[in-house]
Amino acid sequence: MSEQVKKPVQIMETVLRDAHQSLIATRMPTEIMLPIADKMDQVGYAAIECWGGATFDACLRFLHEDPWERLRKLKDHFKKTPTQMLLRGQNILGYSHYSDDVVEYFVQKSIANGIDRIRIFDCLNDLRNLETSVRATKKEGGHAQIALAYTIGDAYTEDYWMNIARQIEDMGADSICIKDMAGLLVPYEAEKLVKALKAGSNLPVDLHTHYTSGVASMTYLKAIEAGVDIIDCAISPLALGTSQPATEVMVGALQGTPYDTGYDQGLLKEIADYFTPYREECLKSGLLSTKVLGVNIRTLLYQVPGGMLSNMVSQLAEQGASDKLTEVLEEVPRVRKDMGEPPLVTPSSQIVGTQAVMNVLMGERYKVATAQTKDLMAGKYGQTIKPMNEEIVKKVLGDTERITCRPADLIEPQLAKFEEEIKDWKQQDEDVLSYALFPQVALDFFKYRLAQQEKVDLTKADTANNAYPA
Repeated sequence: MSEQVKKPVQIMETVLRDAHQSLIATRMPTEIMLPIADKMDQVGYAAIECWGGATFDACLRFLHEDPWERLRKLKDHFKKTPTQMLLRGQNILGYSHYSDDVVEYFVQKSIANGIDRIRIFDCLNDLRNLETSVRATKKEGGHAQIALAYTIGDAYTEDYWMNIARQIEDMGADSICIKDMAGLLVPYEAEKLVKALKAGSNLPVDLHTHYTSGVASMTYLKAIEAGVDIIDCAISPLALGTSQPATEVMVGALQGTPYDTGYDQGLLKEIADYFTPYREECLKSGLLSTKVLGVNIRTLLYQVPGGMLSNMVSQLAEQGASDKLTEVLEEVPRVRKDMGEPPLVTPSSQIVGTQAVMNVLMGERYKVATAQTKDLMAGKYGQTIKPMNEEIVKKVLGDTERITCRPADLIEPQLAKFEEEIKDWKQQDEDVLSYALFPQVALDFFKYRLAQQEKVDLTKADTANNAYPA
């Protein structure tokens, strides 16, 4: 690759997905989003992330909304700006691997209902778990972006990042995202990482991080100087803390430089003014906690994500062993090494963290292993970057056979079975996918939906009867 040419940077806006997922547990309803959507469409964003991640589950479970209906309504407003979603590869949006036919159908329906760009990731950065999603996205005419879970460790050298970028380009992906979910990426490491990815491929590079550890804006600046193409930001009322750097701040910082976004600060102010009362409402109700708005430096000190740290703290507190936290934090890197140095992102972060807690509490390493630890060591999540500790694997698995193939190769087609199970509740093709991902939650929603429809029908009948009395 030639020396990086300085050029305008683009911003991917996260306020309609990751920003509220990070700050208010994904509770923003569609009715808050729609009135400002036309204005957001005028900014010139690289994309607006508005679907996927936890939004699907939260819509059904907590907001009593159809996520597919939300997507269709948003797409009606976003005429100029690409819509983007987050997809967990072979897991789709659920917590385990699905068969290829379900993944393909989900991607097809996502794009048919209004998604333009799909950001696809795997917790182990096992590219085999992304192949079906990428192929399906390209087949439907969508933009396939592969997101690499950022992590640190002996295996994650500049050569590793360079080589994986080359493989991603060979897979046919359209762009690469650095997915720093924990806020672990510090400025000068970001510079090296972006240069490595740029050296490995010709694909555009997007950087996604969180403000959790307080370094994100500085990290963005060094990444921009190194040639990153897109940065993920959130409009200021729902920025910072566990969310992303503020859109207007980054736009202002780059103004008058070769990286100038060209975005209209007046327009961004109108968007921020719209979301400000909603932020105040969330603070007042307690939905937005001030605890998530500060800087958690422990993320950098212990090199573990904030969510993983809080999980371990609560697990120890439940066992009356809060004084063991330091021991557990020292055990985490050992467990991670035993497991082949996976990135510490969901679900691998929970698997490593819980096992570290068990090892310390039991007084003997791997005396008890969780079902998830066994699945990870058996290869059911995919291939780790480094070999696992064979002695530990033998202790945990005994004679259980490990798999080396792509986990989904062992899953028979599932779509027909889901179709059969849901046939009595189905009102649209997409319902089978809602059910496949979250069976009980989807069924509860379908019952609620039917009750609402019957209530409306009864109301109409009553009105008609009253209007034309006998």
